[in-house]
Amino acid sequence: MNQEFYKVAAAVPRVKVADCDYNTDSIIDICKKLNAQGVRLAVFPELSITGSTCGDLFRSEVLIDNCYQSLARIADESESWDMAVVVGAVVSHDNNLYNCGVLISHGEIVAAVPKNDCDRNGCFVSGGNVEAVVTIAKWNVLMVSNQVIPLVGANIAIIVGEYYSSPISELLQINRIEELVIAHLGARKEAMGEYDNHIKAIKQQSANRWATYIYSGAGYGESTTDNVYDGKAIIAQEGDLLAKNRRWQTDEQVVVAEAGKSRTKVEEEYVEDNETSEDTDVVYANPYIPTEEHVDSYCSDAVSIQIMALMRRLEVTRCKNLVIGISGGLDSTLALLVAVKTFDRMGLDRKGIIGVTMPGFGTTDRTYNNALVMMRSLGITMREISIVNAVTQHFSDIEHDVSVHDITYENSQARERTQILMDIANQVGGMVLGTGDMSELALGWATYNGDHMSMYGINAGVPKTLVRRLVKWIADAEEDETCRRALVDVIDTPISPELVPADEDGNIKQNTEDLVGPYELHDFFLYYILRYGYGPTRIYALAQQAFVGVYDDATIKMWLMTFIRRFFNQQFKRSCMPDGPSVCGLSLSPRGGWHMPSDASSAMWIKECERL
Repeated sequence: MNQEFYKVAAAVPRVKVADCDYNTDSIIDICKKLNAQGVRLAVFPELSITGSTCGDLFRSEVLIDNCYQSLARIADESESWDMAVVVGAVVSHDNNLYNCGVLISHGEIVAAVPKNDCDRNGCFVSGGNVEAVVTIAKWNVLMVSNQVIPLVGANIAIIVGEYYSSPISELLQINRIEELVIAHLGARKEAMGEYDNHIKAIKQQSANRWATYIYSGAGYGESTTDNVYDGKAIIAQEGDLLAKNRRWQTDEQVVVAEAGKSRTKVEEEYVEDNETSEDTDVVYANPYIPTEEHVDSYCSDAVSIQIMALMRRLEVTRCKNLVIGISGGLDSTLALLVAVKTFDRMGLDRKGIIGVTMPGFGTTDRTYNNALVMMRSLGITMREISIVNAVTQHFSDIEHDVSVHDITYENSQARERTQILMDIANQVGGMVLGTGDMSELALGWATYNGDHMSMYGINAGVPKTLVRRLVKWIADAEEDETCRRALVDVIDTPISPELVPADEDGNIKQNTEDLVGPYELHDFFLYYILRYGYGPTRIYALAQQAFVGVYDDATIKMWLMTFIRRFFNQQFKRSCMPDGPSVCGLSLSPRGGWHMPSDASSAMWIKECERL
């Protein structure tokens, strides 16, 4: 690379989780094309040979053996390439597993650089202090985290995962290295609103190190059990963005750029922005809702995450039918809109979306009519099945008085609706798309094995306040005026499960926020518990600032106490919740998000609340 200009590439292949042969075929195919274009260095994502979301399969001898075979295949193929390649792979040493970036060139496995973090379900150990020679197939390879490898005319530094946790970053801060190329392999779950900051950080790091910076992140094909990966491919040099790809693509993505000798001298160091906390002048009342300045990009990210997650789940299950219970409320409306956008993106007939409205004892004309209008306007398959007769028979079977509107009365309706949806899904060979949101999961505001259950929970990572904003964002762009009016009315409708009869005027009698508290407060509490681990005293003080003039101190304390009690007591529902994508970077999933035993005591938190 000692010529004036040279080509580098960031490549994001489509992957199949735990299918090393498929992934290696894709990597080799891309490399052949890039070599023909004169590319001198190509960078692939973290764990690109196996897929980054294998979980405990990383411990499998079968996966590790096939990963090594794949590295050998790539090395053998590279003998005829005038190009170096960095791929992500599992490396075993002394009964430990390391998440490595592996450098391959001209028929040789040149080096392995381990990630410093312990992650991926605890399968990998930190490589921060390791220095060893490992045997991969027929090659003895140096594995050390802070090596700079002189190759093809450049000095290549490899980073796996987050830049700030890489030992190489400390080395580069101390030493100015000429002709430095940073190969950054990532597999960072996507959250709304983070992309611009990621671009900014890459540009600044390239400026600080006088380097060419190549970032390749995991993309389509990774598991959407809990997270979604947007497949970022970015190349920067000395503060300038040279190339970036389109995100949210289902096919392979490759960007190529011509890098060159030093062009700028940026002396100042990048200082990472701190997230909003109690130390800032303003405490935002709605931390999950983007400001108007960012509403389009943030909402686009959120909906794209949901669409890509659902696309992948439909593709893997070979499912072409979705079954959704449409109540005329916010959550089922967002799920329906995402389903329609997903089917359009996949080129599937919208008639494969079966929307089922299931009027019961508490259904009002307002929600019922909105449900019908939306389904009709969006062109999906409509079904109407009243649950009144079935639930009445059930009450008779279990000897429950139909005039007693207790928890049995309410939950029987929710479970009957879920049974209908599941059985229809069996009829059509489809999947039940869950509609419950993240705030309901936090509060346990769902009937266990009723609306709590589905085959994929598309709104599981979306708090209620954001659900409302996303529906409004989509409604603002809706061209069908009839559908748009229905969406606007859904937004204005009081939040209710509608499980008790309406009032004498036919209006909703059961208002959720009267029963469990305002969702804007609960989402505020949830944000500071999940992101910062704050206790009641700190959250209470922040809420006093954020909601001054909206809620008095007694009201904030009352609903904070309610939140804490329900958050602990209802964990058992989250411990067996369906798969669903994280959208905000925070999750209540017991697999990839919030980990808490179902029998944890809330006593200390309640005591602290009582002292407020």
